[in-house]
Amino acid sequence: MPKDKNAQHLRNVRHARVRKKVEGSPDQPRLCVFRSLKSIYAQIIDDSHGHTIASASSRESVVSNTKSTSKTDNANQVGKLVAERAVSNGISKVVFDRGGYKYHGRVKALADGAREGGLTF
Repeated sequence: MPKDKNAQHLRNVRHARVRKKVEGSPDQPRLCVFRSLKSIYAQIIDDSHGHTIASASSRESVVSNTKSTSKTDNANQVGKLVAERAVSNGISKVVFDRGGYKYHGRVKALADGAREGGLTF
């Protein structure tokens, strides 16, 4: 098995382990992070109904048209954007689902941006 497929498999195992414990509810939904090589995506999900309340990504024109070239800066802006959209929908507390990634780098920057935007977790 190639190394990258093994890494993907191990991330899926870690994500499944995290998802056993982390579940979003209507009063405290789940902030889910997906990180690709170029982009980062965030969704706020109510697992009891299976609805996405708010979402943001670094591919949106609001984030991609800025002058920041760093992927970490883009992740921070995505966190602020998803927090702004969640607060406008009446959500202030979330559960953070790091998606099997280390809480480091872009994932940490997204979480910090979400906290700056008004979310608590």
